[in-house]
Amino acid sequence: MSELINSEVFLAYSTYTTIVLLKMLLMGPLTGYFRVTRKAFANPEDARAHSGKDEENRKKYLRTDHEVERVRRCHQNDLENIVPFIGIGLLYVLTDPGLSTALLHFRIFAGSRIFHTIAYLVPFPQPARGLGWLVGWGATLSMAYRVLKIGMHL
Repeated sequence: MSELINSEVFLAYSTYTTIVLLKMLLMGPLTGYFRVTRKAFANPEDARAHSGKDEENRKKYLRTDHEVERVRRCHQNDLENIVPFIGIGLLYVLTDPGLSTALLHFRIFAGSRIFHTIAYLVPFPQPARGLGWLVGWGATLSMAYRVLKIGMHL
């Protein structure tokens, strides 16, 4: 086990996994920022906290906002893609890939997720965001293929 933890491939995996997890973690406060600045809250207690005793403002603040929803959808997309990367990436590391190939997979995935977020939030015209997603998905799929190819015992 200590050989795995001390390997350069595992170090690269843990570094790039930390980068994408931190990126995903920052989406929560970003959603909160957009909720507060747009005064668009999903829960009555949040609207109450920001509207004071004014009942009319409370009802006005309990609403959806397209910018808040954009950040939420971006965060949801992170969850749908980063979680599989973490699991498949760890299994991929266990197949003992070459460092340069592993770095290529990890860097492509991390870069594509960062680009996807920027493309989603700016927003860039399509197909920019879709291509950002597709590139990261392809890197994860490529790692999954290796795991299945190496581990297949039929």
